[in-house]
Amino acid sequence: MPRAATHQKPAAKESKTSRNGAGEKPEKGVEKPESLDRISIEVAKAEYDKRRCAQLASIKKIDKQLLRKMLYQMVLGRHFEEKAAEVYRMGKIGGFCHLYIGQEAIGVGTIMALEQDDMVITSYRDHVQAMVKGISPEAVMAELFGKAGGCVGGKGGSMHMFSKEFQFYGGDGIVGGQIGLGTGLAYAAKYKGSGQVVLCFFGEAAVNQGIFHESLNMAQLWGLPCVYICENNQYGMGTSLERAMSMRNIARKGDAYGVANEFVDGMDVMAVRESTLRAIDRARKDSVPTLLEVRSYRYMGHSMSDPGNYRTREEIAEYQKRDPIVLFKNCLKESEHFDDQDFETIEREAHEAVDRAVKFAEESPFPEISELLTNVYA
Repeated sequence: MPRAATHQKPAAKESKTSRNGAGEKPEKGVEKPESLDRISIEVAKAEYDKRRCAQLASIKKIDKQLLRKMLYQMVLGRHFEEKAAEVYRMGKIGGFCHLYIGQEAIGVGTIMALEQDDMVITSYRDHVQAMVKGISPEAVMAELFGKAGGCVGGKGGSMHMFSKEFQFYGGDGIVGGQIGLGTGLAYAAKYKGSGQVVLCFFGEAAVNQGIFHESLNMAQLWGLPCVYICENNQYGMGTSLERAMSMRNIARKGDAYGVANEFVDGMDVMAVRESTLRAIDRARKDSVPTLLEVRSYRYMGHSMSDPGNYRTREEIAEYQKRDPIVLFKNCLKESEHFDDQDFETIEREAHEAVDRAVKFAEESPFPEISELLTNVYA
């Protein structure tokens, strides 16, 4: 795993908990997790233990091939980002580079619940989400390298993955900027009667932007098929959540606009998938939005240039005990769907896919000078 951005300092004092105000009733026998100002690993583990039996039951209802694809995409995303960190340090990737390590369960649990024609728009932490939506690892890696073989011809780089073919509309470099665009995509889908649903991803820091509140108001008022997914990894760049937000239960912010909302453990890919399926069903059948606050934790710094002076190695190590890939593997093994040999095969396939992506990116040419001003509108 790449070196996590850390700094040795006293651990922050833990805040009190506040209950989740999800608009959905919990499944029978499963309690809703708590939304915390600073999330205790002990509380998070206890929440997961309560859900474990329900999760195992859910796994047994899902096709084995789908479960394998989900695990493969999580493992691929992890190894892809680890390699991206490596080649970035070698100077092969320039500019900003924001890694998704630790958040793989969110991208996989949400996007793999969609139908093929549904739309996704996200922030600058977009490599893994782009691959889950269908863009090849080769095209994503080449884009990171700034090569012509990239998904936008090497012109977007890390923050601006895009594919009209796969209904993936970025990669937005402005904090919260994609929230308004996602709302517009949902409006277009409703206007055309296409039946499409939009997943709009953003970090918790974007919730403090005005566009978040304007968009939720419009989406509920106009009945738009949009699922707003707040990936709450607890730090907006180097600023912790409790230092930046007066009301830190993000799911409850949907109550102000009458938007259905739910709080989800983002380290549990099955919990993420199930909450997303409920939200998608609501959007597709009733054309109404949902706000999902998906609790997670990024192991790396905000970007590759972030030294991480705001947290300790001990804090990161505590969250790594609940690594989303390990949790999923444990449940798959306990449910007797997969064994250690299956996991080794998946690991090997993911490593081979990443190696092919790097080879493709290295061999792909840089864009021609004649491409400098094409598709530039401002």
